[in-house]
Amino acid sequence: MSSENDIHMPNTVEEPSASLGKPDSCSTHNGSGTSFKENADSVSPVADKQKHGKFGGKVSKRGRQDFRKVRSETQNKRQKTERVKGNDQNDTTAANDVSDNNDDEQRRPKRKVACLIGYCGTGYHGMQINPPHKTIEGDIFTAFVQAGAVSKDNSQDPKKSSFMRAARTDKGVHAAGNVISLKMIIEDEDITEKINSFLPPTIRLWGITRTTKGFECRKHCDSRIYEYLIPSYSFLPPKPGSSLANLIVKADNEHPGIMLPDEDEEGAIFWSNVAEEVRNADIDEAKIQEAISSLPTEETESQRLPEEIFSQQKQLKSIENSHRRAYRISEKRLNRVRDALKLYQGAHNFHNFTIGKDYNDPSARRFMKSLVASDPKIINGMEWISIKIHGQSFMLHQIRKMIGLVALIIRSGTPLNRLTEVFQNVKVNIPKAPALGLLLERPVYDNFNVRLNKFGREAVDFSSYNDEIEKFKMQHIYDKIYNEEAQENTFFGFFGFLDNFKGDMSIFDYLTARGISADGHEKDEYVKKVRQEEMEELEDDNEG
Repeated sequence: MSSENDIHMPNTVEEPSASLGKPDSCSTHNGSGTSFKENADSVSPVADKQKHGKFGGKVSKRGRQDFRKVRSETQNKRQKTERVKGNDQNDTTAANDVSDNNDDEQRRPKRKVACLIGYCGTGYHGMQINPPHKTIEGDIFTAFVQAGAVSKDNSQDPKKSSFMRAARTDKGVHAAGNVISLKMIIEDEDITEKINSFLPPTIRLWGITRTTKGFECRKHCDSRIYEYLIPSYSFLPPKPGSSLANLIVKADNEHPGIMLPDEDEEGAIFWSNVAEEVRNADIDEAKIQEAISSLPTEETESQRLPEEIFSQQKQLKSIENSHRRAYRISEKRLNRVRDALKLYQGAHNFHNFTIGKDYNDPSARRFMKSLVASDPKIINGMEWISIKIHGQSFMLHQIRKMIGLVALIIRSGTPLNRLTEVFQNVKVNIPKAPALGLLLERPVYDNFNVRLNKFGREAVDFSSYNDEIEKFKMQHIYDKIYNEEAQENTFFGFFGFLDNFKGDMSIFDYLTARGISADGHEKDEYVKKVRQEEMEELEDDNEG
């Protein structure tokens, strides 16, 4: 492609390009036909250089500008080179003052790894680093630095080490297995033991697995398995005379034949036995409720009941608690729980099971692989059921709302197909079950492990640590769940609050014979308050 200096003008010599830096051997005469040699004596050296350039030949104004530009750039490069040499000398002098430990640390190689961890979430504000709150990741990353697995240069910013988690857990949620991927210094043979020495007993590093450089524990995770522990009494129907029980009866009278009355026979017997013991203890339950309702709503917890009423209320709670702990779910009722859980399997729109998403949001569609309820197990005199949820991915609060809806449907005698209607373009307020019973069992990397096998690397898998994990679960997770429920009655408090809800009960119409409202409006100020609290929790947890 020709430049401006390459254009041939009449009676002029073709000029060399300043960028090429060589004469044109074909140009021997000037415009008048006189040779350059003949004119050499009549032109001063300076004028000749300005006129003809370094290599001879007539130079146009544009050519002189290009030449000056090249000369200026050359001078600038020379000056820059001299400055760099000077800086290098200064840097070399400064580097000699750095300690040998820092030199060794900088030279130590970093490898991409998968860290297999487990933890009890009690006392932590979730998994993800979220200053100034105390988090699982915060303690783990600090231990990495203290053990020398992360350099001091990268100690202030986990992102510098490509730090990433496979699954974020909410505040108070536990994990028997989770995975963190990062670039780590793993030269020390006892690096796992060193890291664990800087961690509390409630957080454990099970092992470290070398991976490929491109490994991202969240991106390459095929699926995740969660476990939810729930007392079997959670599936009992609401107490007769409670707000929810009255709503169910009223709606059933309006639309008879829709609910499942046979399912309530087991619950009816349970509450009948409770009522009989209350009568035998000469407890006036109606008088207790009247005294409680007379207290200002906003000050109920801080107000004192008359001593006689308070004593009877305490005795009433003790009787109900003892019956709940002694309850054993029937096979028929347990099978109904299992049938309800199976309706979650497959791909569905879970927009009602989280916050901040509507029906048309593509990210609300999730795939559940399996949901399995175990046989009941007696722990400290109370019956528990373990529910394993295996899905590709989950949204904020999704599992707790899934469990909450199943429990409410079983408790209310609601037809099971009501659950599938919640996947449609309707708005339903689903309370989330307590965080107490939820734990992350483990992420799954089946597909990625096939690739690791080709490189001769170990799989990212927890099976080698099963014995340690089971021991940890019993000591630091299961026991905490069982003991907290025994002391705090967390599940009873949750379902008792719903049963005796004092706001607009129409928000629970979807559990009754009335079904899901066509307009799907959230009709009560309570729901708006709950939504606001959930949004604040979402901001605190910083879930992506």
